[in-house]
Amino acid sequence: MEDYKIETLYDVSELFKVFGDTTRIRILTALRGGPLCVFHLAQQLEMGQSAISHQLRLLRGAGLVRANRVGKTVSYALDDDHVAQILDLGLAHVAHRKGGHDDE
Repeated sequence: MEDYKIETLYDVSELFKVFGDTTRIRILTALRGGPLCVFHLAQQLEMGQSAISHQLRLLRGAGLVRANRVGKTVSYALDDDHVAQILDLGLAHVAHRKGGHDDE
């Protein structure tokens, strides 16, 4: 077993706290399909733009999404492949625990 510094374990704990919110998971899942602006995220998730913006700030702070400004429009995307991998592993684990069936 590898030994990790307590600071590293703390950082991992903080990262997983960000994943601990259904709205943020929904945003990350939506961004799996490619970059979206706040307006389109709000439409897709049927939520208010201010609520989406708040969650995006948290996701950006955790390094899970990045923003790209083109003119007046800001689009958001997953920061890198690690984010998609973490999300995929979480979804696979839940499906496995449920016997391989997704209840959607």
